[in-house]
Amino acid sequence: MTREFTLVDALALGDLDVFLGRASRVEDGSVRLIAGSGVLAVYVAVLYPAGLLDETPTVLGLRTFALEDRPEFDSVVPVRSLIQRLERLKGEVTDAAAPVTVTLPLEVNTVTWAAISPPKGGWRTHEATSAALLERTAHAGIDEVATAVPSGRGEQIVHKVRSEVWGRPIEGLEHVPAGAAFAALSLGFLSDDEVQVLEVGPWTRLTTERGHVLVKRRAWTLAR
Repeated sequence: MTREFTLVDALALGDLDVFLGRASRVEDGSVRLIAGSGVLAVYVAVLYPAGLLDETPTVLGLRTFALEDRPEFDSVVPVRSLIQRLERLKGEVTDAAAPVTVTLPLEVNTVTWAAISPPKGGWRTHEATSAALLERTAHAGIDEVATAVPSGRGEQIVHKVRSEVWGRPIEGLEHVPAGAAFAALSLGFLSDDEVQVLEVGPWTRLTTERGHVLVKRRAWTLAR
């Protein structure tokens, strides 16, 4: 299987590094890389259920990058290992306009969220929302989690609080959990532009010029 991909230039390399750096501060685990037709799709997890009875929504971040080559692969690798490789390559760049080849770290095979694949087509456009609404929702949730979970609390309590706060619907977007707003803010996707809202089946996508947030809604939210 192909173990590398080639970004078009050093700007794309730096952009990928920044995106993964933001993602690692939210969930320091793994990243899913899917290459095909000259495009690299980079998925990161912001929220996902820990088990069958966990009602935490699945919230993923997605950025796409044009590739100089046309490899085909679907790999899940440790985000920290990939960041280290990108940082090393950034230090070796001598021509900012030249393509940069990135070798993949060793894969991991126990990441549950990576087995969930959002649809590629069939998305229906809904009324757009504002970045300001998502930003307010995210900051309110961050403050609530910080207040409810003082330092030193156990991991299960922290997860329970986060699940409750980020699983609530956004005001005015009742079918979209607040965790989607948290993802959009944390991954640097928000600007002054409107946020497109698209749906297909149990999936909702929030799209800006900077990236996409993908939400797999829980069963009880589907009967609207």
